[in-house]
Amino acid sequence: MPEALDPVIHAPARLRLVATLAALAAGDELSFPKLQKLLEMTAGNLSTHLRKLEDAGYVAVTKTHEGRTPATYVALTPRGRRAFDDYTEALDALLKGAGS
Repeated sequence: MPEALDPVIHAPARLRLVATLAALAAGDELSFPKLQKLLEMTAGNLSTHLRKLEDAGYVAVTKTHEGRTPATYVALTPRGRRAFDDYTEALDALLKGAGS
């Protein structure tokens, strides 16, 4: 029997978020506003989902300043990338099993 789907990633908004970050090269990051625009999410909704992913160790959130303006960047951690790979493998196994 395949592994269970990771409930932290499985929520639709978090799945979109992790998939977007996984498309970046390892170590690359996106600014919070760019991520918000790509995913068409409110700042509050995105923050809530990022917190859940950050608590699981799947994303790293870096707060800095560009001049006097606060800036927030988000990147998938190595642990998050492994979790996403495991998630996609489990989903693939589940879908292949459904077709038999």
